[in-house]
Amino acid sequence: MTDWARKILSGDLRALARAATAIENRDPGARDLLRDLAGRGEDVFVLGVTGPPGAGKSTLVDQLARAYRQRGKTVGIICVDPSSVLSGGAILGDRIRMQSHHADPGIFIRSMATRGSHGGLAEATADLVALFRGAGRDVVIVETVGVGQAEVDIARLASVTVVVLVPGMGDDVQAIKAGILEIAGVFVINKADHPGVERAEREIQAMEMLGNRPDGWTPPIVRTVATEGTGIAALLGALEQCPRRLEKEAARPSFAVDHLGIAVKSLDQALRFYTESLGMPLSLREAVPHEQVEIAMLPAGGPRLELLEPTQPDSVIGRFLEKRGEGLHHVALRVPDLAAAVERLRGSGARILGEPRKGAGGHEYVFVHPSSTGGVLLELIQE
Repeated sequence: MTDWARKILSGDLRALARAATAIENRDPGARDLLRDLAGRGEDVFVLGVTGPPGAGKSTLVDQLARAYRQRGKTVGIICVDPSSVLSGGAILGDRIRMQSHHADPGIFIRSMATRGSHGGLAEATADLVALFRGAGRDVVIVETVGVGQAEVDIARLASVTVVVLVPGMGDDVQAIKAGILEIAGVFVINKADHPGVERAEREIQAMEMLGNRPDGWTPPIVRTVATEGTGIAALLGALEQCPRRLEKEAARPSFAVDHLGIAVKSLDQALRFYTESLGMPLSLREAVPHEQVEIAMLPAGGPRLELLEPTQPDSVIGRFLEKRGEGLHHVALRVPDLAAAVERLRGSGARILGEPRKGAGGHEYVFVHPSSTGGVLLELIQE
């Protein structure tokens, strides 16, 4: 075990803060640290808090943290915020959130930017949850960015998800029901001292009657006024009764398409189309010297587009362009354990191109020859 991991396990908050920064920045040492902490904290309760902007999620999380501390629990809070267009960091930072907890070592708060990710979470959120688990926090609360019906990733990460709504939403409840309403373990109608709370509750009940959840659970509806601490005890009681996702299921690694690699002759020209004409955001642009390529990453929902321009005509991408012209070069699949995947593929006779190495953004990757994949150059990336 590394000295870094030992410091975190001993309760060193400065080491924990450094680790959180390293994980968000995808520093090489972060992966080794997470391996050292893996398997710890299996009984940690991961609570997801989601809902539309303005519902009072942050205030509710503040009150929940206070209540858990009164019960003697240590708490880790992850606040996922929109990204600043200037710095790329979180627009809302730790300094302006939940100031009453700043002197309490039992509460660790971390704001992180989405950095172009969709679904309400950032790419590194799951790893940050793993860090807090390994650090021995009793409860981890994840507050999503609050983008509405697309915000369902939290359901795959949390043991229980709280969906926060407010009175007076009207048709907005109908608009989001196809998304976040189905993932709720508990519904919270916050700001319940405002007019329209009865109507909001009736609308939720009506949608619950029309729904057909495979787990058979009917989420309870709890009214709160988070600014006053009203209803927090009732919410804690509802959370205790709510069936939790199995920790092994919640922690189970997933396979997903990470990006599609597109070879282009000019990165600047291609970006004018994707960012200016099409309006896609640019999340990363950097050179990868050992591949003799310059890349640009553009988030596209869950997966991303990777544009690749060769820096040398005799590079892999340069030869591809000369032979086939611009177009799709490879498909990248994110895997939970790259080393195990490579070993398994080699055992099955698949043709692996070289050894795993570091690429754009610090990710470890390896390519699989098209002869083994049905004609597609496949890139495997460590999750």
